Order: sequence, then structure tokens, then C-alpha cells
Amino acid sequence: MSAYSKTTEILAARCQALLIALAADALLGDPPNACHPVVLLGGWMRLGERLAPRGARARLGWGAFWVAGGAVLVGGTARLLPRHVVVQGLAASTLLAYRSLDRAVGAVQAALEAGDLDEARRLASWHLVSRPTAELRADEVAAAAIESLAENLSDSLVAPALAYLGGGLPALAVYRLVNTADAMWGYRDERYEYLGKAAARLDDALNLAPARLTAALIALAAQISVGRGGAAWHVARRDAGRTASPNAGWPMAAMAGALDTTLTKRDHYRLGDGPRAPDAALVGEARRIARTLTLLVVAGLLPGASIRVVWNAGASAPGKRVAGRGAQGPGVLARLNRVMGRGARRPGVLARLNRVVGRRVRKVGFHILLNRIVGRRERNASKGFTFSGMGLLMRKKV
Repeated sequence: MSAYSKTTEILAARCQALLIALAADALLGDPPNACHPVVLLGGWMRLGERLAPRGARARLGWGAFWVAGGAVLVGGTARLLPRHVVVQGLAASTLLAYRSLDRAVGAVQAALEAGDLDEARRLASWHLVSRPTAELRADEVAAAAIESLAENLSDSLVAPALAYLGGGLPALAVYRLVNTADAMWGYRDERYEYLGKAAARLDDALNLAPARLTAALIALAAQISVGRGGAAWHVARRDAGRTASPNAGWPMAAMAGALDTTLTKRDHYRLGDGPRAPDAALVGEARRIARTLTLLVVAGLLPGASIRVVWNAGASAPGKRVAGRGAQGPGVLARLNRVMGRGARRPGVLARLNRVVGRRVRKVGFHILLNRIVGRRERNASKGFTFSGMGLLMRKKV
């Protein structure tokens, strides 16, 4: 097999694994906190803080050392997992957070719709933002939820997907460690100024491209959903530099332009200049744009995932062999269905995915399934809602 063919096979397998990861995240959500990878990463960072020395220079060096050591540890652990596409996809799903993000924002929306400002403040502070919320007005709580949703579309969906496409599960695990370190240590105060500096700078570097890509995807999703793609991109380019972070302003400003609103954090920044006041309805509109963006990610992965299927089909031609297998070799997705224990009589998510990728759609495709799960079966997120370990990431510094 040529180097190009091998690279293409690897990319196709990663696209398939990401589709499985997105389906698993939509269907299953986060694992229990006791075994959640992000909770374990948070424990690693807390241990590093307890062991950190005193003194600015010592803490600066210790913070860099601890993040680097954690990266080696989690990357090496991820390499030990079987490379089977289903195993990789299920493992990757635990490091994505779209479903948890949507539910957390939906809980704030439900509280605002019910007129329970105190509960909306509590939910926003507990799940989404680190700013004090006790004195925020209802419009400020809604704006905070929209800002966190927009920023986390990059940190919890687009950036992890790019990391996995670029370096597989080890790269995704390392990205998630750095992102967790920044979420826990990346503050400019006496406690974390030096300890978290390396983590914050590395997180900024890793998110340069994903944040801008997320802004572009928000603009495209806004064009599809509300016809304001041009305005979203214009505001993103104009206002992205108004935040302290070199990256967070891009998706947040894009969302402000998409919603024709103004998102403000007291004494910090003002994004957009639209006349619409943030409220529960606007939070719901932002969630719809986010769902459209998720479907765009799925649509972008499908062509890459189909490469293997095309090659496997080509193996049936006389005299041809694909990846060292004969003409009778089964396709990758057929093997996935067998591993999952799904027969032809009980087609599951992978069977649906196989139909779409293999161009054998009969009743329902994967993208329709995902849309139904995420968009058509919303529950009241304010009832019985238990937040998972992904709160370590979604409670952003906004």
C-alpha cells in the first residue's frame, strides 16, 4: 500500500470513528462521573496544584512540567486502546460534550422561561460561566448562556474533532488535558497567575484554528437557519479582538451577529451591536444554530468516511485487492455491525450509518437520526438534570 493510500485509509477510519462518537454522545451522553475521563483529568490537575511549590518562577516551571507530564501520560494511555473503529469512536465520545452543553444551556433557558431568575443565575454559575451571577439581570444571564454555548462549540466539538482527525485518540486526549488545565488554572490572579500560564498559552495556541473555523461554521449555520450568515461573519471579524482571549471572541462575536443582538460582560467586552435583547427565546435560537452547526460537522465527515466503503466495493472487481484483502473481504462497516452484535433484523445506529455512507439509504439516514435525537426529542432540562464531569470544561472564563 502506498503512503497516500495508507494516509487516506487512516483519515477515513477517523471520520467513521468521529461519526460513531457523535452518535454515541447524542444517544448516550456522558459516562458516570466516577469513570469520566475529564473528571480524571481534573483530578490530575488538582493533584498538581497540591504539589506545586511556592514562588513565581518555581510555580511557572512546575505548571509547564505538570501539563507536559500529563500529556505524555494521557497520550500514552490512549495509544494502548484497540484501534478498532468502534472502540475508538466510543472512547472519543467521552471527550466530546455537545449533548451536555445543549442540556446545560437548555436548563438556563427553561428557568428564564419560567421567570425563575434566581435558578437561572444558579444554573449559569454552576454549569456555564465563572463570572459572579448573583446580581446579573435576566438579559445578562441569557447573554452569558449564549456566550458559553458559542465558545464551547469550539472547545467541546470543533476543536476535539480536528484534534482527532489530525492525530487520533492520543491527540484528542492531549487536547482535552490542555483544555481542562486552562479551565482550572488559566486565571490571572495570585493563585494561578504563574501556575497556569503554560496551560493558558498552550490552550491559546491549540485553539487558534478551531475558534476561527467555529466562527465560520456559525456563520454558515446562521445562513441556513436564520439567513444572517453574512452579518455573523462581519461581526466576528470586527469584534473578535475585543475579548482578552485571542480565540473566545471569534465564536461569541459570530453568534452575536447571527442573532442580531449585543452580548456584554460587565467591564470586559461588548460584542455585536444588534437591537434584540438577549432572552429565553434568543437562547433557544442560539441552540437551533448550534444544532445546525453539529449537522454541518456530520455532513463534513460523511464524504471522508465513505472512502473506505468505495474502496471495499472496488475489491469485488476481478483481480483487485484492497488493503491486502481479497475480493471476498467484508466491508469495514459490515464488520462494525457484527462487533456491535447487530444483525440484519435489528439495524442500529451503525447500520443506519452504513446505509448513508454506502449510498444505500432506505428509510432514515444518520443525519436525520441525529437531528431527531438532538432537535426533536428535547426534554425539560430543568427537571432531574444531573450535570456531568464535562462541567470542568463548559464552565468557561466568560
